[in-house]
Formats: sequence, C-alpha cells, structure tokens
Amino acid sequence: MPTLFGTPLRRKEDPRLITGHATYTDDIRLPGMLYAAILRSPHAHARIRSVDASEAVRAPGVVRVYTGRDLEGRLGPIPTAWLVPDADLKTPPHPALASERVRYAGDGVAMVVAESRAAARDALERIRVDYEPLPAVVDAEKAMEPGAPLVHEEVPGNLVLHWRAGNGAEAAERAIAQAEVVVRRRLRNQRLIPTAMEPRAAVAQYNPATGELTLWLTSQNPHIHRVLLSGALGVPEQKLRVVAPEVGGGFGSKIPFYPDEALVAFAARDLGRPVKWTEERSENCRATTHGRDHVQEVVLAGTRDGRITALRVRAVANLGAYLSTAAPGVPTILFGLITSGPYAIPHIDVEVFGVLTHTTPVEAYRGAGRPEATYLLERLVDLYAREIGMDPAELRRRNFIPAHRFPYETPTGLTYDSGNYERALEKALEALDYDGLRKEQEEARKRGRFLGIGLSSYVEICGLGPSKVAGAVGFQGGLWESAVVRVHPTGKVNVYIGSSPHGQGEETTFAQVVADELGVPVEDVEIVHGDTAQTPMGWGTYGSRTTPVGSGALALAARRVAEKARKIAAHMLEAAPEDLDFRDGAFQVRGVPERKATIQQVALQAYLAWNLPEGMEPALEASAFYDPSNFVYPFGTHVAVVEVEPATGQVKLLRYVAVDDPGRVINPLIVDGQVHGGVVQGIGQALWEGAVYDENGQLLTGSMMDYALPRAGFLPPIETYRTETPSPVNPLGVKGVGETGTIASTPAVVNAVMDALAPFGIDHLEMPLTPEKIWRAVREAEARKGGAAA
Repeated sequence: MPTLFGTPLRRKEDPRLITGHATYTDDIRLPGMLYAAILRSPHAHARIRSVDASEAVRAPGVVRVYTGRDLEGRLGPIPTAWLVPDADLKTPPHPALASERVRYAGDGVAMVVAESRAAARDALERIRVDYEPLPAVVDAEKAMEPGAPLVHEEVPGNLVLHWRAGNGAEAAERAIAQAEVVVRRRLRNQRLIPTAMEPRAAVAQYNPATGELTLWLTSQNPHIHRVLLSGALGVPEQKLRVVAPEVGGGFGSKIPFYPDEALVAFAARDLGRPVKWTEERSENCRATTHGRDHVQEVVLAGTRDGRITALRVRAVANLGAYLSTAAPGVPTILFGLITSGPYAIPHIDVEVFGVLTHTTPVEAYRGAGRPEATYLLERLVDLYAREIGMDPAELRRRNFIPAHRFPYETPTGLTYDSGNYERALEKALEALDYDGLRKEQEEARKRGRFLGIGLSSYVEICGLGPSKVAGAVGFQGGLWESAVVRVHPTGKVNVYIGSSPHGQGEETTFAQVVADELGVPVEDVEIVHGDTAQTPMGWGTYGSRTTPVGSGALALAARRVAEKARKIAAHMLEAAPEDLDFRDGAFQVRGVPERKATIQQVALQAYLAWNLPEGMEPALEASAFYDPSNFVYPFGTHVAVVEVEPATGQVKLLRYVAVDDPGRVINPLIVDGQVHGGVVQGIGQALWEGAVYDENGQLLTGSMMDYALPRAGFLPPIETYRTETPSPVNPLGVKGVGETGTIASTPAVVNAVMDALAPFGIDHLEMPLTPEKIWRAVREAEARKGGAAA
C-alpha cells in the first residue's frame, strides 16, 4: 500500500458540509425548547439606576426574564484563564449580566426566555432600563492618561498588565545609542472583527432526574468550556457534557467562555427546559471578541552595511472592557516573545502595556500576537533597507539566522526548533523572477505606472504544547493532547481525539496518519471529536496546535495498536514478532511472504480472544497522551506585487507568492487551503478591514454595510510553494500552518504598497490602506513637492 502521508486527498468532511447535511448549533431542535435573547447596553459606559422588566414578563410567550440582580449568588463571574506572571496582572470581575454598571456598548443587561425566537426578541423592547450615561474612553493611550474615565474602579489608570521581555533594556539602549543607523516608527495595528460565517450559538438541556446538563455550542475547545462552565455554574464536571457540532469558522473568536453560554446553561437548569440562543450579526460585531488593536513605538538599529543590532518595542494593547479567557497571553507571550522573527538580533527589549477601555473585549484572532509582531518587524526592516539604500531581499538575507545554528535561542528566551530561512526566501524570489520584476518596475515607473513589490519573512511560535511552559507563563491548564485508537473486529477504525477541529481538515489528515500506521484504507478510519462525553480530555484547537500536538498523541496510540497487532500476528503465524514485516496492511513472515495475516484478521482474533498470546488482554485499542518538549516554529517568505493608481488611490493586487515551511506535510491540498484562507484574512487587514468607534464608544462599523471584508474578485490567484524542514520535537516532524498566511500577508501587502508609493516620498501609511487614504497621501506629497519647487 503506498504511503498516504503527503498525498493530496480531498477532505472527507466536505460532502456533508457542501450538501447541507452538516449539523451546526442552530440546527439543533429539542422537544419543548425555549429561545433566549439578550438585551445589550446601547451605552459604552453608564450606571444602571434600575431595570424594569414587568412589561416584558407579561408579554405573550415570555417564560422568564433574568437581570443581573437575579443571578447574584447563583451564577459566578466569567473567568480569565491566562494569568500571565510578572505583569502586575489585574482581573476585574466580569458578571454574566451587568447589574450596576455597563462597560461597553454590547454589555449584557437582561435575558428574555420565551416560547419562540420572535417572542423573545419582541420582549426585549419592553424592558425599561434607566441609565445614567458616564464618560467613556475608547483609545488605549488616552485611557492611560491621568483623569481618564476608569473602566473598573479596581484597576487604577486602566492599566491591567505591564510586562517586559528581552535580554536587557539597558543593553538594547546602548546598542541603539551606538548604532550607525536608527529607524523609528509609530505603528497602529488596527482592531479587527473576526466575522466568522457562523455567529455564536448555544443550546442547553438539563435532566433533573440525573442532574446532568448538556451544552451544545460554537466552541474551539469543548473540554476547556466544560471546566470553565463547571466553575461558573457550580455543577460537578462529571455532570456536564459539552458538544461542539460543526463550527462555521472560529479564528480565535470561539475560544473564549462567554457570558451568553453561561446564561443559556443557567436558564436551562433553572427552568427545566432546553434553551437556545443564537447571535444576530449585529450582536456578533458588538459582543463577540475583537482582535489586534495595538499601538507600537518601534526602534530598530543597525549598521550601514545592513546588520541589525537592536530592536526596542513599546506596545500599548487595547484589551477592551473585560479580560477575556486568553486575552492576557496574546499581547505578551504570543506577541512579545516572537518579535525577533527570523533574524539574529543581538539585543531586544519589549515592553507591553495592557489597557482596559470601554470597548468590546479583545481576544485571539487568527495569528494572535504573531501578526502584530511580524508586522512591526517587517515594516521596520523595509524602512531600514530604504534608509541605507539596500534591496529589502538582500537585507533580510544578511540577517537571517543561519541554518547551522538550530536549535536557536532568541534574546526573548524561545528556542527555535529548526529552520532554513534563506532557502524559503530564495524559492519565493525564484518563483517571482524577482530581478526581472524589479526591472519591469523601473520601466513601468518611467511610463507613469507604479508597481510595488513587498516581502515578508516570518517565523511563528505555534503548536502550543509544553505543559510545564504553559504553567510557567500562567496558562491555567495543560497543553498536551490525547487520542484513543480503536480497531473494531472487522478492522474498521474509530479514533477519538481531545482536540476539536472545525475546518482545518483533521478528519482527513488524521485519518491519513492512522491509515498509514495501521495499513488500513483511509476510508475505514473515522475521527471522532468535539464531544466531551465521547472523547478523552484535550485542550482545544487554536495556536496552530491540533496537528503538531494532536497528531503526536494519535501517532503514539496507533503505534501501540500496531505493536500489539504484531504480537498477535506473530502468535497466529507461529513466528517471532521481530521476524515479521508489515506492508500493504499485512504482517508477513520475513522470507516466507505467503505466510501472512492481514490487520483485519488480526483485529478479529483480538476480539474473539480464542488464541491470544499468554497474558494478553483482548481487543485492539490503545490510548496516548502527548506533551511535546517544545513549541514548533514554521516559517517562510511571502511576496506581494501590487499596482497603485495615484489618481484614485486604488490598489490592485497583481500577484501573491507564498512560500511556507510547515515541516512535513500530511496533505498538500489541505495545507494550500489553509494558506489561501489565512492570506486572504491578512490582506483584508492590510487594505480594507478595521473596527472604528466614535469618542462615545459607539461602534461605527457594526454591520456588513460598514465593515469591509475581502471578496474573491479583489484577489489574484495565490501561488503556493513549500520547503520542508521537519521539526525534531514531535513524532511526525510536522509544524502548524493554519495561521501562517495571516501572519505573513499583511506586511507583505503593506510593504508592496509603500514600495509603489516610494517615488512620491511616502514611506508609511496606517492600515487599512484604503483608496481615500492613499489618494490623500499622494495629493499631500505632491503639494509638498510643488511648494518646495516654488
């Protein structure tokens, strides 16, 4: 049987998805089900004088109305699960429903439960809330100023964390002071709205006879949701079952444990009937977590011949009104530690201020910290290249960590597992015909066409894994993964995994791994996930960890099954286990190939148990828990080619080349799909997307009419290539790939646009690079030039 590892199989999960036979949370229908709707504050900051729900309670179809007062002592606060140490972290309480004060426009104030969805929504309009509006602050830097409105009284100056990383602030300052070249820039990494195709939803059912509660919800990590729900509800964990059905996009926004999920579970238990809540799109924009939102002061120092000597970063991270589940770890561990990127930078100093504002809470969004770090570094590298008159590709080449220096310890304390960064760069330049394209660019400028070429070289920390490290950085859980591989009597295989794929394709890639290990057809392997009642404990799908960590557990369990099968086959064939070869799904006696036993025959014998080796237990299954020794560090280089029309400010993407190294590739087709999706999201940030609040905390981009997303017609074909540098830290040598496109594409596109605008003397504009912004910058540049000439 030819190996399936590396084969571009079509996804096994796609037929049910594309034919409409998949089950999402909102598709669940239960007898006697009630429907919930949540009243959300229209004010970013206000004191609640009173809540009068009497008219809503009398409305047709209404079963119950809950306010914050009703929940006191009955439903605990929403917890934060990443308590970063050495950061003076403060974790103000987050009630499921506000009872005294609302802290962002979208904060929940009351919940109606009714016989129909329409009745619940209609009743919201009958609730009378007397608000006393208070001053609000939405800008993180302004929130730190003396006299700024406080989001929480227990957080002075709204500073919820202050964290530092690097190998010495004083050493970095000396290197900057002594440098031949110093480039400084203030950058804004704007706030984004994740905008998953499927809004959040939850359905809860309580069984009073057993005290058991089942919660179906849009989750990237059902086991973590169960732990956190147990704490909030006060229900023993063994009485809770959490199920993540199909999830229509997560991108980090379905990691957190939200108040809405706790409210639905609480109501189902309180009323003794199933309760469903499904978010509307406008709610999704206001109440589902946002991403990014950094202001960064960056200094990069180096020599005239292009050697980077120091990097200093001061980042102010807007974390919104409450600390979400993993929020403290995103602008610290996932951002600050990876700021060195693929370069050998001797001195690094990173300082992060986490700030509360009267805005929607900010959480992980595809890439989570890594895009923010890569953007600042790649923008400064391009500005440095422009300052010294060096080609940006050559500057990167000169500063890459050499391949022979891996494993490589960075100044921020990470140990990169493996890499060959120059090979990825050269492959991208070759695919693009870089030298030829530069000549074409020069000729085009003579004719009044403005082409731009933008590079982005990246390395990311992912495969979030080592549990000891997780504990050291304050993550309130382990980061191992688990798997149970069960071969049935007929040789068919079920695999139960603790991680929870939701679009990444692991039902296919994991089946390929198991099929290879056991020699069975890939069609005979089913991956079971997302249900805490069926699967072993696992820590979820985020941080590009499912394949690097989950496949480790999977491979170990499958190999244990194969080892037991070998012993049974040896007993059946009256041979020593070491004298058997395993190929094409059968154990063969070496030198006597006609004496063989297929894996299906062995499985049947394992269950019949008529003639097993002495002392061996029946059945054929094994479990494994895998806790990796390190993170994994995929890397690559992306290149964008654009044309900018100065008269209109329009940007046209002409080409996009992505060269990624995710270690060994299980399924090239799925890897390409992951890269495509990530690239599009990153381009969206560069050119179109951005959440905007007014000074009163009102979200001005709270609908699809106002929040611009990329469309297929805006994009050229994405050209994907790969290099392969196996990781030494997991059994299969794989790394993650789900976030690489988002991390690399944003700076690649911005660098390309800035390259196109170089003849106008424009070296930086803040994202998104909208036509109006570019048009105004060109007009201002031409006005300056005209004034200087006069």
